[in-house]
Amino acid sequence: MFSNFPFERVNWFTSSFLVFSFLTALIGVPIYIYHFGIDWFQIALFAFYALATGMSITLGYHRLFAHKAFKARKPVKIFTLIFGACAFEDSAMDWSSDHRKHHKHVDDYDEDPYSISRGFFYAHIGWIFFKLFPRELENVNDLKKDPLVAWQHRYAHLIGVMFGLVLPPVLGFLYGGWSAALGAFLIGGLARVVIVQHCTFFINSLCHTIGTRPYDASTSARDSWIMALLTYGEGYHNYHHSFQHDYRNGVKPWQWDPTKWAIWTLEKLGLAYDLRKVPDEKIVLAEIREMKKQAEDHVATSQSWCSTHKAAYEKLLEISKGLGESYRELESAIGDQVDVSRRKLAEWRREALSAREHLHFVESLQPTFA
Repeated sequence: MFSNFPFERVNWFTSSFLVFSFLTALIGVPIYIYHFGIDWFQIALFAFYALATGMSITLGYHRLFAHKAFKARKPVKIFTLIFGACAFEDSAMDWSSDHRKHHKHVDDYDEDPYSISRGFFYAHIGWIFFKLFPRELENVNDLKKDPLVAWQHRYAHLIGVMFGLVLPPVLGFLYGGWSAALGAFLIGGLARVVIVQHCTFFINSLCHTIGTRPYDASTSARDSWIMALLTYGEGYHNYHHSFQHDYRNGVKPWQWDPTKWAIWTLEKLGLAYDLRKVPDEKIVLAEIREMKKQAEDHVATSQSWCSTHKAAYEKLLEISKGLGESYRELESAIGDQVDVSRRKLAEWRREALSAREHLHFVESLQPTFA
């Protein structure tokens, strides 16, 4: 049964930690709460560490270091490097190298480090079990030149243990003795690590499986507002893969993206600068382009039922033609560097939204007449 299992490729250190932390948190936390209960200190400690480590991954590892979506002063770098290490997702340099490869080779079976084409489990956590060291790190030469990033890369595991697993029980002991120390280790330490890690992992698995693709359907990356709630705004993954250097993931005003708001706030405080932002015209162009492609695909495959639902088909033709005209007009405006009014952009957005709604209606008709 196990004769063909590639034991020689297993990263035993990382795999053991993932299994140990998960099982210990799963079994230990309920037992601890049953015997000792839970109070404000344990809740506050968990909340602080979950926020600090989670945001250090999204704001620091991801948008600051991996994508250079903005620049930050030393206090921001130091904070995100220390608490990012406490998430036990490797160093910022290792993390960024993997993530840049993912964007460059997204969905490629061999080159994408956590390709969804290898299956949900592999994309979620399986790839980590077989992640061998040392990495080549040929795509993070810019980070190698940053002394703070280089320092964290050398001592990431030590930093994570000291600040993420030792400090919480020390604080717990000072607060309430050995029982509080044990609770801090289990709840603020291990349980928090497991939850933050799997929320990050779900971006690689769920956000490449479930959700919408309003900007580019050629990749598996999807927008999921549910995952945005769990990952401080990282769930708008189709947008992110379309415009990876934007400091925002939830680009619409109503979309939940605390990481975006935190970066904006840091800029106002003078702690962040050079925030990279995709122009609205290019975002709307991507939406129209995707709707145009989908409309054209539907027109090409709707011949079998167009005589039965003639009105729907004629509307589809009208939408396809209108999107084509709008796309050419906006593309020309961008190419000629012509300023486009907010009113006109709003009209094009409404056109794309209306097209999406009609395409959903068309899709609901097709199974009956396929």
